[in-house]
Amino acid sequence: MTIDLNILLRAYAMGIFPMADSRDDPEIFWVEPKKRAILPLEGLHISRSLRKTIRSDKFQVTADRDFPAVLTACAQSTPGRPESWINGPIADACLSLFQMGYAHSIECWTGGRLVGGLYGISLGRAFFGESMFSRETDASKVALAWLVARLKAGGFELLDCQFMTDHLRSLGAVEISQARYLSLLDSALAGAGAAAVGGAGGASLASVVPSAGDFSALDSLAPAADPVLPTLVVPGPVSGQVIVQLLTQTS
Repeated sequence: MTIDLNILLRAYAMGIFPMADSRDDPEIFWVEPKKRAILPLEGLHISRSLRKTIRSDKFQVTADRDFPAVLTACAQSTPGRPESWINGPIADACLSLFQMGYAHSIECWTGGRLVGGLYGISLGRAFFGESMFSRETDASKVALAWLVARLKAGGFELLDCQFMTDHLRSLGAVEISQARYLSLLDSALAGAGAAAVGGAGGASLASVVPSAGDFSALDSLAPAADPVLPTLVVPGPVSGQVIVQLLTQTS
């Protein structure tokens, strides 16, 4: 099956997202949780050891440099996650949204190897976190820290984590009611084409106003050529010290 991108964006604007029973299942189902996990952008918990890791620049962190690789890694089975909800139709839809600027990734590299990262969907001033992976200690936590800093720098209001886990709770995520979540989502989408996305008129994808949040705002702090592939200009690198400063600033 193929997921209609108009329907997919309208679903996100209404607090609904797709999942599959397994990676090999060709079908999807739509999920609208009664309880929703979000990570307040001013509430990320950074332990002393994680702050030290961020400041050390142990990982080279980039944004949107290799979205397909991050998506593939997130869909792979792991000892703690033997089955993935990311099937072919969901992956194809996310790749299309990435090409259109609605999906983004954060990558953590070491020695030119991708060792952690995450991806999600951006709409209005909301970012819908989809999945993350880690192949080295703290890689996914570092990716999340960079994401939160990027969202803060870009004027985002809402980081949706979908379902609560112990891992997310330890990082500051909170669980809220569906009604509270929809109120926050409406605010984050206000003035950013939410009516076009979710309206009853069947608006086309082309009529959706691009994201009001600026996912690339952080890049202006330190634009540079990619040190791994010098011919490719990519976001960053921004130093870990700058990231820690952004994360500890309060509005």
